[in-house]
Amino acid sequence: MKRPQLMLYGATAYVLFNLSFLYMLGFFQGVPFIKAINDGTETTTAIAVMINVGLIFLFGFFHSLMARSGFKSWWTRIVPVEAERSTYVMQSALFLGLAMWQWQPMPTTLWLIEGPAVWAAYVIFGVGVVVLLWSTFLIDHFELFGLRQIWSANTQRPMPKPTFRTPSLYRLVRHPMQLAMILVLFGTPHMTAGHLLFAMSMTLYILIGLWFEERSLVREFGRDYIAYQRKVPMLIPGMKLAVGLSPKPRAN
Repeated sequence: MKRPQLMLYGATAYVLFNLSFLYMLGFFQGVPFIKAINDGTETTTAIAVMINVGLIFLFGFFHSLMARSGFKSWWTRIVPVEAERSTYVMQSALFLGLAMWQWQPMPTTLWLIEGPAVWAAYVIFGVGVVVLLWSTFLIDHFELFGLRQIWSANTQRPMPKPTFRTPSLYRLVRHPMQLAMILVLFGTPHMTAGHLLFAMSMTLYILIGLWFEERSLVREFGRDYIAYQRKVPMLIPGMKLAVGLSPKPRAN
């Protein structure tokens, strides 16, 4: 892949992901002029559940598969190494878009907050959005979305080696981005059966993904990360859970 094409590819993946993320915010909150989570023609509950769970499974399957080191080793024989992250970002945007596009409405109301208390739900949602974006910049926003890898290749500068750091929010919880996403999923004054199915399915996927990510981080950073696990909770500030199931660090 030539350099101008590589730059265009990375920029396209970045824009697509941000568009899908912005659309998702409106999808959850029922913003006018876009398809919201409760919009569409109703079908039977059984069919709606099967389709919706299948959509979340597709998103989660490819999102997890492409994050595995074994898959990356195979995949980078097909795509340039520097484009691997951008490809990951692009497929995430496309499968998230597919899930929202084909989501089957299940509009049965489970709870509906009214009056001044409605703002509490919107605050939870807003805090989730802010923390999610903030967290990406606390580590390396541009590396997370594949732009730094492409820029380094374009300027023929090597990528810096990963270093273990715990800036700001990462001293409160080990995974502030995932915590923020859960707040976004559940921060609504009007919870329907379909919204709850989406929120719970994605939360389950987040927890499964974190189990694998924690193991990868222990392998990469060894005792530093194990010490971090013991000091800082995974998702809930102030709650320290047993580490459990972490693999032994590689010998130095």
